[in-house]
Amino acid sequence: MSRPILEYPEPRLRGRAEEIKEIDGRIKRVSEEMIETLARAGGIGLAAPQIGESLRLIIIDVGEDFHILINPEVVEVDKHFVPFTEGCLSIPGVEAEVKRPQRVLVRGYTLEEKEVELEREELVARVLLHEIDHLDGVLFIDRLGEAKRTVLLKEYERLRREGKRERSAAPSL
Repeated sequence: MSRPILEYPEPRLRGRAEEIKEIDGRIKRVSEEMIETLARAGGIGLAAPQIGESLRLIIIDVGEDFHILINPEVVEVDKHFVPFTEGCLSIPGVEAEVKRPQRVLVRGYTLEEKEVELEREELVARVLLHEIDHLDGVLFIDRLGEAKRTVLLKEYERLRREGKRERSAAPSL
């Protein structure tokens, strides 16, 4: 069963998600709901706080790279940052260029309680970083300069007033 995706300025998007101590039936159920929600939304990444769950749980679905990660943490990032246009399922209809590391090493756990390390570049690295940001209450708009963020949020508010919820052309994370 898919769940509604919380939208900015929902306060639950701004809290630090709680570490998962035990991978039980609830965690598996939430992850299944996240998979369905992500598929319905047509995005490529989703974090549990985006569906109202304060859990350190993310899903990425980028081509051949599909992962459910529990308690993911960034171990290492590349010093080379690259710009790329990002969108977000929690801030529909707007997008902005964000600079992020080109490569990342992330460690987390699978639903089978196995520790995994993912070293990824480019788009998949960006999705991992974007979703882990969500677990810390950070949105992609927080990575913009003040002037750019202000313009983007004015556009977002205009779209909301007009009832427009269309996806941006950028990958929605």
